[in-house]
Amino acid sequence: MPAPKKIIRGLQDIRSISGRVDQAALSYKGYMKLSCLEMERFRRGKERLNAMQRVNNIDSRFNDIDAEKKMLLRTLGDLEKGENKQKDIEHDQSPRRSSTRGLKIRY
Repeated sequence: MPAPKKIIRGLQDIRSISGRVDQAALSYKGYMKLSCLEMERFRRGKERLNAMQRVNNIDSRFNDIDAEKKMLLRTLGDLEKGENKQKDIEHDQSPRRSSTRGLKIRY
């Protein structure tokens, strides 16, 4: 009597549960998606907070620059007015000198 023939099974003959979908797997995926969305929301909130702080720092620096600029312009305006008055006073009060003394330069 011949020996019984062995059945060789291939990859297609292996049974798996990959095609089956049950409620536990669906709820797990839903909760996983919710947790991922919450983590992303938290990260985006931190990014937004950092960006807002940077914008506030930039705005603060703009205000500092404007204040310093106004102060410098006011100081320069006062200096120019003072120099103009000083020149007018010296011009009116100083006697005419001869041109033999040379050129006098003021700093």
